[in-house]
Amino acid sequence: MVDIATRVWNHKWKIDPIVRSLIDTDFYKLLMCQSVFRNKPDTQVTFSLINRSTDAKLAELVDEGELREQLDHIRSLSLTRGESTWLRGNTFYGKRQMFTPAFMEWFENLRLPPYQLEKRDGQYELTFEGSWPEVMLWEIPALAVLMELRGRAVLHDMRRFELQVLYARAMTKLWEKVERLRDVPGLRIADFGTRRRHSFLWQDWCVRAMCEGLGEKFVGTSNCLIAKNRDLEAIGTNAHELPMVYAALADSDADLARAPYDVLSDWHEEHDGNLRIILPDTYGTKGFLDRAPDWLAGWTGIRVDSGDPAEGAEIAIDWWKSRGEDPTKKLIIFSDGLDTDKIIDLHSRFAGRCRPSFGWGTLLTNDFRGLTPDDRLAPFSLVCKAVSANGRPTVKLSDNPNKAMGPDSEIARYKRVFGVGEQEALEVVV
Repeated sequence: MVDIATRVWNHKWKIDPIVRSLIDTDFYKLLMCQSVFRNKPDTQVTFSLINRSTDAKLAELVDEGELREQLDHIRSLSLTRGESTWLRGNTFYGKRQMFTPAFMEWFENLRLPPYQLEKRDGQYELTFEGSWPEVMLWEIPALAVLMELRGRAVLHDMRRFELQVLYARAMTKLWEKVERLRDVPGLRIADFGTRRRHSFLWQDWCVRAMCEGLGEKFVGTSNCLIAKNRDLEAIGTNAHELPMVYAALADSDADLARAPYDVLSDWHEEHDGNLRIILPDTYGTKGFLDRAPDWLAGWTGIRVDSGDPAEGAEIAIDWWKSRGEDPTKKLIIFSDGLDTDKIIDLHSRFAGRCRPSFGWGTLLTNDFRGLTPDDRLAPFSLVCKAVSANGRPTVKLSDNPNKAMGPDSEIARYKRVFGVGEQEALEVVV
């Protein structure tokens, strides 16, 4: 087993890349990339880094030269033969050859496009522009690099024994969580923690701890590289990016209202089974479900990713009942701001009423809260989002107005088109 504290101590050596593979990314990114490659390959997009935790002044903490070095390294990466073989030949969600030969040939020849980096008001402005299938693959590695460089900066002056004690405490903290979850009957939980992890080595350690501690209750990881290396299920479906870009491309209010369903219609043609998971909250969950075509009710389940998770699940259950579906056979994946108390509470409330499942993110792979002076390693909310498509701004409303993004005038228009009324503002938990 890797001695993480010693490796962190040795990060003073130059050669230890944060992102070491193009498949050190979330599985849903590759699924979405293939869909975009098939349906919207010529769309031009801009992705930008957005630090929601404005008190974390990244440009004052992270060295620009180190950041550029890590980003340039990512641009040098390409698929290895073993990675290509794994993607081409492995079975994902019960389906062999999930990725088409045409997509794989394109992916095998891919190098990520250039980036633009500037400093402004203590923050980094990091943007990526180009064709959608290429640019979208920057999101996860860009976030992973910023999160880990921030961690390295905080840990830089710690001595060897301080680091050993820090990681021993963090390991104990995680193991205590695992022990609490071990007793939850029928639990299904996966690692969703790549994008805001403490580090790659720490995420890998957390995944192995979950494997040993939870056994069959741990169903896999969103990280493709870890899934490959540890012979685990790669977990993931789709994200807000798809409806955000489809909506931005809409030429009229009527086209805009149809856009979220057009996304899922394209997805329906490609996937079945547990990959047919609805993410309904991009422009408000209740309105989305109220206007949804009947064929969507037959999908396998829903992912709840913003707002009050219990309320979102109740809305989904009521919707399935109204469409003549049996909610007890439907999968509800909770994935927003999870930690042990919330997981246990939600599982207790919904077990038997649906098939609850959990995608555990930041507070699995980056919970160093309370372990350093001034809590300088506490996780923070960093995202990298599509902000424009073919020159038009993107918009996300969410079920939590604190997660909304886009120009004010466009937000107002989207709220009108999608019938979004007053929303309860909730704290964004990383």
